[in-house]
Amino acid sequence: MANAQAPHSTTARYWLVPVLRAVIALVPAAAITFNADHSAEFGLNMFGSFALISGLTVGLLSRGTLADPRERSLFLVQGAVGVIAGLLAVIFHAGGLGFFLFLVSVWAAVTGFLELFSGIRARRRDPADRDWLLVGAVTALLAVIFLLLPPNAVVSVGLFGAYLVMLGVYLAIAGLSLKWAGTDVPRTLTASPNDSDTL
Repeated sequence: MANAQAPHSTTARYWLVPVLRAVIALVPAAAITFNADHSAEFGLNMFGSFALISGLTVGLLSRGTLADPRERSLFLVQGAVGVIAGLLAVIFHAGGLGFFLFLVSVWAAVTGFLELFSGIRARRRDPADRDWLLVGAVTALLAVIFLLLPPNAVVSVGLFGAYLVMLGVYLAIAGLSLKWAGTDVPRTLTASPNDSDTL
């Protein structure tokens, strides 16, 4: 049974994904924190850059680090949604506050649900299940808050920056925890012995 998995498990490689996602989140978080301009245009540029790069990272890296084909598909869709939302934000960066609130809400609702669903279906089977559950839930909550939030650019952009800070710090800790755990994590990724041969 011990020989059924590759020497370097998917768990050991996947830690790079949350760490890179953390860096991608913390860069615009710092820009928002230390910039007095919290206009809708600035918010769209920050969101667009984050969603685009994060979407590419999630889509491309998860493809090679997740053994379960259904989990790969969910994260590929999540990445594609991020790329589309990011491109829309960057192209239409002068779209105004309403567009910013709408775009972030839709992105957060879709990607948050997808990541939350991934965590639910992988519960107690994947080492990253708790991380997916928490990140998905918080992202989905961001969508709800943005829908209920009174239209105010300073508050909205500041709230998005706070979300990025929380996301970045949590993902950095989660990724390093997976790295330090290595192959000693008691729960293995959801894959049949043959799945690991296809990566």
